[in-house]
Amino acid sequence: MSKRYVTKTLKKTLPVLLSLLGVALFTFIAAKAGIHPVMDALSKVGVGGFLLLALCQLLIDMGLGVAWHAAVPLLSVRRLMGARLVRDSAGACLPFSQLGGMVIGVRATLAGVDPRTVKGEKLNWPEGVAANLVDITTEVLGQIAFVLIALLCLIGHHGASRFVWPLIGGMLLLSIGIAGFIWTQQRGGVMVRKAAAFLGKHIAAEWRDSLIGNTETFQLRLESLWSRPDRISLGAFCHLLCWMGSAAMTWLAFHLLGAHVGFFSSVAIEGVVCGIMSAGFLVPGALGVQEAAYAALGMIFGIDAEISLSLSLLRRGRDILIGIPVLLVWQIVEMRRLRRAPPMEVSKSTPAPSPVSSRKTVIPPAVTALAGSIKKEATSRDGKSTEDTPFATAPRVL
Repeated sequence: MSKRYVTKTLKKTLPVLLSLLGVALFTFIAAKAGIHPVMDALSKVGVGGFLLLALCQLLIDMGLGVAWHAAVPLLSVRRLMGARLVRDSAGACLPFSQLGGMVIGVRATLAGVDPRTVKGEKLNWPEGVAANLVDITTEVLGQIAFVLIALLCLIGHHGASRFVWPLIGGMLLLSIGIAGFIWTQQRGGVMVRKAAAFLGKHIAAEWRDSLIGNTETFQLRLESLWSRPDRISLGAFCHLLCWMGSAAMTWLAFHLLGAHVGFFSSVAIEGVVCGIMSAGFLVPGALGVQEAAYAALGMIFGIDAEISLSLSLLRRGRDILIGIPVLLVWQIVEMRRLRRAPPMEVSKSTPAPSPVSSRKTVIPPAVTALAGSIKKEATSRDGKSTEDTPFATAPRVL
């Protein structure tokens, strides 16, 4: 049995196994908490409270777009807000891990008929991937600071030691990993090519060729973004503010559920839950991991299991309420992009064909091919003339 076969099989089976384990864990927690107590807790929130939480999440999502723009001023705030919404919605609503949501986020960054930067330059895959990598990095930097603040709020509570030291160790490892990731983005040419090849396996052929064939442009974009440490620091700080905003939303949700929890306790709960969910990033939708984290943290602060489970369900319902419309709008934008893509045209500089070779082959618009120039030779009766016919086709949707 070859190593490639084992790796390929593991890639297919691991997400399924993790999903099944998550479902089993979620079922166990729900059975332990009880359905009726959970429904009673949710009824206290009501439709108005649920919509209020969804509105708060939309405000945080807008803040995440601003944080992205702070680190990547090359792209407009509007484009980055939309791409961030699509990226988070894919990770929350689709059966993907966080890595799958990141790949879709790259594609959403390039949404539109003619995507361009704020300077009017054509926006291609190298710019899209570089922008997403920098945003993910600054978000992790902000998350590390947020988890450390949460640990400070957690210290002193009874039973907190079971989370403090594992999280400190995890944050140290994450800090080392993110430092290496930053170094790779700045100077790791070979690693950048490997990352481009990895992403190329999960996108359409046309875009794969554009990405892999422009790794030097990709590296230059990364180096240009990282040449502004003030922008990177501002992006990380804005992400930290958004994390604190999510803690405030957790505090609001607890009060709507009837649990009187202080703000700093909410910061501790949300920070540790985020750290645990980051460790389980391979589990699609963090199913079961999120519920277990809220239930365990709730016990430390004297919160009943049904309240903790209700909070997790509110979070999932909020993500679905926002995520489904966002994904539908994104698909409409992609369909409109395909319809408005320029048809295949003969270049104006191409000489007129001879009468004998003037017959044209009709190519259906649904057919896609590699971007570039395809040369077609047509010989006249006397065998003297040849002709080049360049054309381009619209890219496929992921």
